[in-house]
Amino acid sequence: MSKTYSKLSLSISADGWHSDFMPRRFLNNGHLMTLAGNFLPRHAFLPEPEELLVEVEGPIDGHSEYGPTRVLCHCHWQPLEVRSQRLTIILVHGLEGSSNSQYVLGNSTRAWAAGCNVVRMNMRSCGGTDRLSPAIYHSGCSNDVARVIEAIVSQHQIQAIALIGYSMGGNLVLKYAGELGADVPSVLKAVAGISPLMDLAASSAALHEPQNRFYERYFLRAMVDRIRRKAELFPAIYLPFYASGMLRKLSSMRMFDEHVVARFGDFADADDYYLSVASSRVASQIHVPTLILHALDDPFIRMLPETRQTLIDNLHVNFIEPQHGGHCAFLAPASGYDGYWAEKTLLGFLLSTTQHD
Repeated sequence: MSKTYSKLSLSISADGWHSDFMPRRFLNNGHLMTLAGNFLPRHAFLPEPEELLVEVEGPIDGHSEYGPTRVLCHCHWQPLEVRSQRLTIILVHGLEGSSNSQYVLGNSTRAWAAGCNVVRMNMRSCGGTDRLSPAIYHSGCSNDVARVIEAIVSQHQIQAIALIGYSMGGNLVLKYAGELGADVPSVLKAVAGISPLMDLAASSAALHEPQNRFYERYFLRAMVDRIRRKAELFPAIYLPFYASGMLRKLSSMRMFDEHVVARFGDFADADDYYLSVASSRVASQIHVPTLILHALDDPFIRMLPETRQTLIDNLHVNFIEPQHGGHCAFLAPASGYDGYWAEKTLLGFLLSTTQHD
Protein backbone atom coordinates (compact mmCIF):
# COMPACT_ATOMS: atom_id res chain seq x y z
CA MET A 1 0.00 0.00 0.00
CA SER A 2 1.30 3.44 -0.89
CA LYS A 3 2.62 5.77 1.78
CA THR A 4 0.73 9.07 1.87
CA TYR A 5 1.30 12.06 4.14
CA SER A 6 1.74 15.80 4.09
CA LYS A 7 1.44 18.93 6.18
CA LEU A 8 -0.84 20.20 3.43
CA SER A 9 -3.65 18.68 1.46
CA LEU A 10 -2.63 16.08 -1.10
CA SER A 11 -3.42 15.35 -4.70
CA ILE A 12 -5.14 12.08 -5.50
CA SER A 13 -3.23 9.05 -4.24
CA ALA A 14 -1.89 6.15 -6.23
CA ASP A 15 -4.71 3.99 -4.87
CA GLY A 16 -7.33 6.52 -5.96
CA TRP A 17 -9.11 6.71 -2.61
CA HIS A 18 -8.71 10.41 -1.83
CA SER A 19 -8.20 13.83 -3.37
CA ASP A 20 -7.27 17.30 -2.16
CA PHE A 21 -9.40 18.76 0.60
CA MET A 22 -10.80 22.21 -0.14
CA PRO A 23 -12.97 23.83 2.55
CA ARG A 24 -16.53 24.76 1.79
CA ARG A 25 -17.05 28.46 1.07
CA PHE A 26 -16.86 30.67 4.19
CA LEU A 27 -15.59 27.71 6.26
CA ASN A 28 -11.84 28.30 6.09
CA ASN A 29 -11.91 29.03 9.83
CA GLY A 30 -11.44 26.07 12.14
CA HIS A 31 -14.13 27.17 14.61
CA LEU A 32 -16.76 27.80 11.94
CA MET A 33 -15.90 24.50 10.25
CA THR A 34 -16.16 22.62 13.55
CA LEU A 35 -19.51 24.13 14.49
CA ALA A 36 -20.99 23.63 11.03
CA GLY A 37 -19.86 20.01 10.97
CA ASN A 38 -21.41 19.39 14.38
CA PHE A 39 -24.78 21.06 13.84
CA LEU A 40 -25.61 20.46 10.18
CA PRO A 41 -28.40 17.85 10.15
CA ARG A 42 -27.76 14.53 8.46
CA HIS A 43 -30.14 12.13 6.78
CA ALA A 44 -29.34 8.55 7.74
CA PHE A 45 -30.70 5.88 5.41
CA LEU A 46 -30.23 2.75 7.49
CA PRO A 47 -32.35 -0.28 8.34
CA GLU A 48 -33.47 -0.73 11.91
CA PRO A 49 -30.46 -1.77 13.99
CA GLU A 50 -30.01 -4.95 15.95
CA GLU A 51 -28.90 -4.17 19.50
CA LEU A 52 -25.83 -5.94 20.85
CA LEU A 53 -24.78 -5.69 24.50
CA VAL A 54 -21.13 -6.51 25.15
CA GLU A 55 -19.60 -7.01 28.59
CA VAL A 56 -16.33 -5.09 28.62
CA GLU A 57 -15.37 -5.18 32.30
CA GLY A 58 -16.36 -7.22 35.32
CA PRO A 59 -17.89 -5.82 38.52
CA ILE A 60 -15.92 -3.12 40.29
CA ASP A 61 -14.01 -4.50 43.28
CA GLY A 62 -16.17 -4.32 46.38
CA HIS A 63 -19.30 -3.41 44.40
CA SER A 64 -20.40 -6.67 42.83
CA GLU A 65 -24.02 -5.75 43.50
CA TYR A 66 -23.93 -3.47 40.47
CA GLY A 67 -22.76 -6.15 38.06
CA PRO A 68 -20.39 -5.79 35.08
CA THR A 69 -19.92 -2.85 32.73
CA ARG A 70 -21.49 -3.30 29.30
CA VAL A 71 -21.57 -1.26 26.12
CA LEU A 72 -24.41 -1.01 23.63
CA CYS A 73 -23.79 -1.43 19.91
CA HIS A 74 -26.29 -0.74 17.14
CA CYS A 75 -25.62 -3.24 14.35
CA HIS A 76 -26.75 -3.12 10.74
CA TRP A 77 -26.11 -6.50 9.12
CA GLN A 78 -26.17 -7.37 5.45
CA PRO A 79 -28.26 -10.45 4.49
CA LEU A 80 -27.30 -13.61 6.34
CA GLU A 81 -26.04 -15.43 3.25
CA VAL A 82 -23.32 -12.80 2.62
CA ARG A 83 -22.86 -11.31 6.09
CA SER A 84 -19.69 -13.08 7.15
CA GLN A 85 -17.87 -12.28 3.87
CA ARG A 86 -18.68 -8.57 3.90
CA LEU A 87 -16.39 -5.99 5.49
CA THR A 88 -17.69 -5.03 8.94
CA ILE A 89 -16.99 -1.45 9.96
CA ILE A 90 -17.05 -0.58 13.67
CA LEU A 91 -17.51 3.14 14.36
CA VAL A 92 -16.47 4.74 17.66
CA HIS A 93 -17.66 8.25 18.53
CA GLY A 94 -15.89 11.06 20.39
CA LEU A 95 -16.19 12.58 23.86
CA GLU A 96 -19.84 12.86 24.93
CA GLY A 97 -20.98 11.62 21.53
CA SER A 98 -22.92 8.45 20.84
CA SER A 99 -23.90 5.96 18.18
CA ASN A 100 -26.29 8.67 16.95
CA SER A 101 -23.66 11.37 16.44
CA GLN A 102 -24.00 13.01 13.04
CA TYR A 103 -20.65 11.77 11.73
CA VAL A 104 -21.42 8.23 12.91
CA LEU A 105 -24.71 8.22 11.04
CA GLY A 106 -23.11 9.72 7.93
CA ASN A 107 -20.34 7.14 7.79
CA SER A 108 -22.79 4.35 8.56
CA THR A 109 -25.10 5.32 5.71
CA ARG A 110 -22.20 5.34 3.22
CA ALA A 111 -20.78 2.05 4.43
CA TRP A 112 -24.15 0.31 4.43
CA ALA A 113 -24.88 1.50 0.88
CA ALA A 114 -21.49 0.12 -0.18
CA GLY A 115 -22.48 -3.34 1.08
CA CYS A 116 -20.67 -3.32 4.42
CA ASN A 117 -21.93 -4.46 7.78
CA VAL A 118 -21.98 -1.53 10.21
CA VAL A 119 -21.60 -1.57 14.00
CA ARG A 120 -22.21 1.74 15.76
CA MET A 121 -20.52 1.34 19.13
CA ASN A 122 -21.40 3.43 22.17
CA MET A 123 -18.65 3.98 24.68
CA ARG A 124 -19.44 3.16 28.29
CA SER A 125 -22.44 5.17 29.57
CA CYS A 126 -22.96 6.93 26.24
CA GLY A 127 -26.10 6.92 24.14
CA GLY A 128 -28.35 6.81 27.21
CA THR A 129 -26.66 3.73 28.70
CA ASP A 130 -25.47 5.06 32.09
CA ARG A 131 -27.34 2.24 33.83
CA LEU A 132 -25.24 -0.35 31.96
CA SER A 133 -21.92 1.00 33.16
CA PRO A 134 -20.89 1.18 36.82
CA ALA A 135 -17.39 2.08 35.57
CA ILE A 136 -16.66 5.44 33.94
CA TYR A 137 -15.45 5.81 30.38
CA HIS A 138 -12.20 7.51 29.43
CA SER A 139 -9.62 7.73 26.65
CA GLY A 140 -7.82 4.56 27.67
CA CYS A 141 -10.65 2.03 27.23
CA SER A 142 -9.16 0.40 24.13
CA ASN A 143 -9.96 -3.03 25.55
CA ASP A 144 -13.64 -2.21 25.03
CA VAL A 145 -12.98 -2.15 21.28
CA ALA A 146 -11.29 -5.54 21.57
CA ARG A 147 -14.30 -6.99 23.41
CA VAL A 148 -16.71 -5.74 20.73
CA ILE A 149 -14.57 -7.29 17.99
CA GLU A 150 -14.50 -10.60 19.84
CA ALA A 151 -18.29 -10.55 20.27
CA ILE A 152 -19.18 -9.92 16.64
CA VAL A 153 -16.62 -12.40 15.34
CA SER A 154 -17.92 -15.05 17.71
CA GLN A 155 -21.59 -14.44 16.95
CA HIS A 156 -21.43 -13.85 13.20
CA GLN A 157 -18.17 -15.48 12.03
CA ILE A 158 -17.09 -12.16 10.55
CA GLN A 159 -13.93 -12.44 8.45
CA ALA A 160 -12.94 -8.79 7.88
CA ILE A 161 -13.20 -5.84 10.26
CA ALA A 162 -12.19 -2.20 9.96
CA LEU A 163 -12.27 0.41 12.74
CA ILE A 164 -13.18 4.09 12.48
CA GLY A 165 -12.71 6.37 15.48
CA TYR A 166 -13.43 10.07 15.82
CA SER A 167 -11.56 12.31 18.28
CA MET A 168 -11.48 10.38 21.59
CA GLY A 169 -12.71 7.34 19.68
CA GLY A 170 -9.77 7.87 17.34
CA ASN A 171 -7.43 7.56 20.30
CA LEU A 172 -9.16 4.33 21.33
CA VAL A 173 -8.83 2.60 17.96
CA LEU A 174 -5.25 3.80 17.40
CA LYS A 175 -4.25 2.78 20.92
CA TYR A 176 -5.79 -0.64 20.29
CA ALA A 177 -3.88 -0.99 17.01
CA GLY A 178 -0.61 0.10 18.60
CA GLU A 179 -1.00 -2.25 21.53
CA LEU A 180 -1.42 -5.14 19.10
CA GLY A 181 1.95 -4.38 17.57
CA ALA A 182 2.86 -6.98 14.97
CA ASP A 183 0.35 -9.46 16.44
CA VAL A 184 -2.55 -8.18 14.36
CA PRO A 185 -5.44 -10.67 14.23
CA SER A 186 -6.23 -11.76 10.70
CA VAL A 187 -9.76 -10.38 10.99
CA LEU A 188 -8.55 -6.78 11.48
CA LYS A 189 -7.89 -5.28 8.05
CA ALA A 190 -7.68 -1.51 8.57
CA VAL A 191 -8.00 1.34 11.08
CA ALA A 192 -8.89 5.01 10.64
CA GLY A 193 -8.67 7.91 13.09
CA ILE A 194 -10.27 11.29 12.38
CA SER A 195 -9.09 14.28 14.42
CA PRO A 196 -7.71 11.74 16.91
CA LEU A 197 -6.93 12.76 20.48
CA MET A 198 -3.42 11.28 20.44
CA ASP A 199 -1.62 13.79 22.72
CA LEU A 200 -3.97 14.30 25.65
CA ALA A 201 -1.95 16.70 27.80
CA ALA A 202 -1.36 19.14 24.95
CA SER A 203 -4.97 18.96 23.82
CA SER A 204 -6.32 19.41 27.35
CA ALA A 205 -4.23 22.55 27.70
CA ALA A 206 -5.48 23.82 24.32
CA LEU A 207 -9.08 23.23 25.38
CA HIS A 208 -8.55 25.67 28.25
CA GLU A 209 -7.29 28.48 26.02
CA PRO A 210 -9.65 31.50 25.97
CA GLN A 211 -10.80 30.95 22.39
CA ASN A 212 -11.76 27.35 23.24
CA ARG A 213 -13.63 27.88 26.51
CA PHE A 214 -16.94 27.44 24.71
CA TYR A 215 -16.02 23.84 23.87
CA GLU A 216 -14.58 23.21 27.32
CA ARG A 217 -17.72 24.43 29.09
CA TYR A 218 -19.85 22.24 26.84
CA PHE A 219 -17.83 19.11 27.58
CA LEU A 220 -17.43 19.89 31.28
CA ARG A 221 -21.14 20.48 31.80
CA ALA A 222 -21.99 17.18 30.13
CA MET A 223 -19.37 15.25 32.10
CA VAL A 224 -20.44 16.73 35.45
CA ASP A 225 -24.07 15.86 34.68
CA ARG A 226 -22.98 12.31 33.93
CA ILE A 227 -21.33 11.94 37.35
CA ARG A 228 -24.53 13.22 38.96
CA ARG A 229 -26.42 10.44 37.19
CA LYS A 230 -23.77 7.94 38.30
CA ALA A 231 -24.31 9.00 41.91
CA GLU A 232 -28.02 8.24 41.55
CA LEU A 233 -27.52 4.91 39.79
CA PHE A 234 -24.49 3.63 41.72
CA PRO A 235 -24.48 5.47 45.06
CA ALA A 236 -22.05 3.15 46.81
CA ILE A 237 -19.38 4.15 44.29
CA TYR A 238 -20.07 7.78 43.43
CA LEU A 239 -22.31 9.31 46.10
CA PRO A 240 -19.53 10.06 48.64
CA PHE A 241 -17.61 12.00 45.99
CA TYR A 242 -20.76 13.79 44.82
CA ALA A 243 -21.68 14.69 48.41
CA SER A 244 -18.23 16.20 48.95
CA GLY A 245 -19.14 19.12 46.72
CA MET A 246 -16.05 18.76 44.56
CA LEU A 247 -18.07 18.64 41.35
CA ARG A 248 -19.13 22.27 41.87
CA LYS A 249 -15.50 23.34 42.05
CA LEU A 250 -14.42 21.89 38.71
CA SER A 251 -13.72 24.70 36.25
CA SER A 252 -11.72 22.91 33.55
CA MET A 253 -11.51 19.53 31.88
CA ARG A 254 -8.08 19.08 33.40
CA MET A 255 -9.61 19.46 36.86
CA PHE A 256 -12.26 16.92 35.89
CA ASP A 257 -9.56 14.51 34.76
CA GLU A 258 -7.58 15.15 37.95
CA HIS A 259 -10.43 14.67 40.42
CA VAL A 260 -12.82 12.34 38.60
CA VAL A 261 -11.11 10.34 35.85
CA ALA A 262 -7.94 9.72 37.85
CA ARG A 263 -9.91 8.82 40.99
CA PHE A 264 -12.38 6.43 39.38
CA GLY A 265 -10.12 5.25 36.56
CA ASP A 266 -7.26 4.17 38.86
CA PHE A 267 -4.72 6.74 37.70
CA ALA A 268 -2.38 8.62 40.04
CA ASP A 269 -3.42 12.03 38.69
CA ALA A 270 -4.29 13.80 35.45
CA ASP A 271 -0.72 13.67 34.16
CA ASP A 272 -0.54 9.93 34.77
CA TYR A 273 -3.84 9.52 32.93
CA TYR A 274 -2.75 11.62 29.96
CA LEU A 275 0.53 9.79 29.61
CA SER A 276 -0.82 6.28 30.22
CA VAL A 277 -3.63 6.33 27.67
CA ALA A 278 -2.16 8.39 24.82
CA SER A 279 -2.11 6.48 21.53
CA SER A 280 0.95 8.54 20.57
CA ARG A 281 2.97 6.30 22.91
CA VAL A 282 2.28 3.24 20.77
CA ALA A 283 1.94 4.87 17.34
CA SER A 284 5.30 3.50 16.20
CA GLN A 285 4.03 -0.04 16.90
CA ILE A 286 1.01 0.15 14.55
CA HIS A 287 1.27 -2.66 11.97
CA VAL A 288 -2.23 -2.62 10.50
CA PRO A 289 -3.00 -0.40 7.47
CA THR A 290 -4.07 2.90 9.03
CA LEU A 291 -5.40 6.25 7.88
CA ILE A 292 -5.19 9.35 10.08
CA LEU A 293 -6.88 12.64 9.16
CA HIS A 294 -5.99 15.74 11.20
CA ALA A 295 -6.55 19.39 10.30
CA LEU A 296 -3.97 22.01 11.15
CA ASP A 297 -6.77 24.40 12.11
CA ASP A 298 -8.41 21.98 14.56
CA PRO A 299 -9.37 24.34 17.41
CA PHE A 300 -8.33 22.14 20.33
CA ILE A 301 -6.71 18.88 19.23
CA ARG A 302 -2.95 19.36 19.32
CA MET A 303 -0.53 16.93 17.73
CA LEU A 304 3.01 17.16 19.05
CA PRO A 305 5.86 17.32 16.49
CA GLU A 306 7.27 14.01 17.67
CA THR A 307 3.89 12.32 17.22
CA ARG A 308 3.55 13.74 13.72
CA GLN A 309 7.02 12.47 12.82
CA THR A 310 6.26 9.03 14.23
CA LEU A 311 3.20 8.78 12.01
CA ILE A 312 5.13 9.95 8.97
CA ASP A 313 7.88 7.41 9.62
CA ASN A 314 5.49 4.48 10.10
CA LEU A 315 5.10 2.71 6.76
CA HIS A 316 1.75 1.27 7.83
CA VAL A 317 0.23 4.72 8.38
CA ASN A 318 -1.26 7.08 5.81
CA PHE A 319 -1.17 10.49 7.48
CA ILE A 320 -3.11 13.35 5.87
CA GLU A 321 -2.97 16.79 7.46
CA PRO A 322 -4.70 19.51 5.42
CA GLN A 323 -4.54 23.15 6.42
CA HIS A 324 -8.30 23.31 7.00
CA GLY A 325 -10.97 20.93 8.24
CA GLY A 326 -11.68 21.93 11.84
CA HIS A 327 -12.46 19.21 14.36
CA CYS A 328 -14.15 16.13 12.87
CA ALA A 329 -15.76 18.25 10.12
CA PHE A 330 -13.88 18.44 6.78
CA LEU A 331 -16.80 19.98 4.86
CA ALA A 332 -15.96 20.44 1.18
CA PRO A 333 -18.02 22.00 -1.62
CA ALA A 334 -20.81 19.66 -2.68
CA SER A 335 -19.52 18.94 -6.17
CA GLY A 336 -20.54 15.53 -7.45
CA TYR A 337 -21.11 14.25 -3.90
CA ASP A 338 -22.47 15.59 -0.61
CA GLY A 339 -19.26 17.35 0.42
CA TYR A 340 -18.49 15.20 3.47
CA TRP A 341 -14.90 14.72 2.41
CA ALA A 342 -13.65 12.78 5.42
CA GLU A 343 -16.43 10.20 5.13
CA LYS A 344 -15.85 9.77 1.40
CA THR A 345 -12.09 9.45 1.97
CA LEU A 346 -12.48 6.99 4.84
CA LEU A 347 -14.70 4.62 2.92
CA GLY A 348 -12.47 4.82 -0.13
CA PHE A 349 -9.43 3.95 1.98
CA LEU A 350 -11.15 1.06 3.75
CA LEU A 351 -12.55 -0.49 0.59
CA SER A 352 -9.28 -0.05 -1.31
CA THR A 353 -7.26 -1.53 1.52
CA THR A 354 -9.48 -4.54 2.11
CA GLN A 355 -9.86 -5.28 -1.60
CA HIS A 356 -6.08 -5.34 -1.89
CA ASP A 357 -5.73 -7.58 1.16
